[in-house]
Amino acid sequence: MGERHRIVVIGTGFAGIGMAVRLKQAGYDDFVVLERAEDVGGTWRDNTYPGCRCDVPSHLYSFSFAPNPDWSSTFSPQPEIEDYLRTVTDSYGVRPHIRFGNTVESARRQDGSWQITTNQQTFTADILLSGMGPLAEPSYPKLPGIEDFEGEVFHSARWNHDLDLSGRKVAVIGTGASAIQFVPAIQPEVEELHLFQRTPPWVMPRPDRKITAAEKAVYRRFPLVQKAVRAGIYWGRESMVLGFTKLPAIMKQAQKVAEKHLAHQVRDPLLRAKLTPDFTLGCKRVLISDDYYPALARPNVEVVTDGIAEVTPTGIVTTDGVKREVDTIIYGTGFKVTDLPVMDMVHGRDGVSLREAWADGMEAHLGTAIAGFPNFFMLIGPNTGLGHSSMVFMIESQIAYILDALKTMDVQGLREVEVRRDVQRAFVDGVRSSMRNTVWTRGGCTSWYLDSEGRNTTLWPSFTFRFRQLTRHFDPGEYQTLSM
Repeated sequence: MGERHRIVVIGTGFAGIGMAVRLKQAGYDDFVVLERAEDVGGTWRDNTYPGCRCDVPSHLYSFSFAPNPDWSSTFSPQPEIEDYLRTVTDSYGVRPHIRFGNTVESARRQDGSWQITTNQQTFTADILLSGMGPLAEPSYPKLPGIEDFEGEVFHSARWNHDLDLSGRKVAVIGTGASAIQFVPAIQPEVEELHLFQRTPPWVMPRPDRKITAAEKAVYRRFPLVQKAVRAGIYWGRESMVLGFTKLPAIMKQAQKVAEKHLAHQVRDPLLRAKLTPDFTLGCKRVLISDDYYPALARPNVEVVTDGIAEVTPTGIVTTDGVKREVDTIIYGTGFKVTDLPVMDMVHGRDGVSLREAWADGMEAHLGTAIAGFPNFFMLIGPNTGLGHSSMVFMIESQIAYILDALKTMDVQGLREVEVRRDVQRAFVDGVRSSMRNTVWTRGGCTSWYLDSEGRNTTLWPSFTFRFRQLTRHFDPGEYQTLSM
């Protein structure tokens, strides 16, 4: 049985929930939110590995319209963020709009509407809004022989909480943001931990601390104080953009802090050499931790830098011929950031899929609207990612833009809007030009920021306040429009 609504939103992470709240506040009630799981939370629901927490300060990693005075620490742990999203969902009356257990299988533009098919039913909508973030589908490396492995295998984003790691011989593959959090958490439990590292990350100290009861009381009684703290964090983070994009000397100074952090925490010169990156800080995602390096220095941990040749039923053989017996393999290999599932799911005008439209790389006007896809807007789209600040800020900027688009359509009696291809091309050309001299392009590394052709189609190469300025108003002159 099908449902018809004016608006369909996909996903209940920060993007989908934020969009739903703002829709209700703007008076739009004829909408549903499709969610494949049985509760809200997105990546903060799915990633439950030990030690999982945010690397953006709590007061900034939250909605501006829903401050939380009760964060337990300056960097929030995963359960608190998940609970925050549940609280926002219920406090703002969004839950009745959500259709849980609906995995979107396809969305096609047909006869002036969007036809959405899920594993449960069909939906028809005038407008389709994607809140599917890039940190949704785990990325698995292709390891020869993995299908014959007799032990336990799982990804950090699909943590097996039923498995007791005590006394096990564990192989961890990958050294990204997830691994540096769960490795210290499981190291005391396991008998052996073999960390297979292809490229070491730069790791900065984590300035985390508990937020006192007195501070929480002040935030509850004087919300403007918390707002001021948030603003201070925001502008402090915003200053980092100069190092990433314009002034390499700043990154070199910051790199000295990371080098000192490594030297202080790892006294063994051989291990320290293994953990020292050969690229400029910032080229890959900058990680923060105070317990990762000490965990790697423990006697039951080995950092392996030789490549994996094959997996046997009982272990892993590296390219130097050494076999390590393991009974558990944990992938810390991140997500499909430049190969999003939405690319095969969404089909616009003439049945063209996003994958086909993006044959030359992901692109969207303001990271939000895509030529050939009428009445489709994407939250956390191409080139909206950040290396320094809160994605919630970017999401709220896009939400404001989409709401202004809806208001414009209502006021001008527009049935359909589709960004002009020349407008999209001009925006994308400007982004790519700005990207040329950034640390992500010239820092001497290969990262998940880059697609298979070496293009950075994920990050925003400027200040976030500049993105907010660009998305403050919807300009119908940039769109092909169709009246009612």
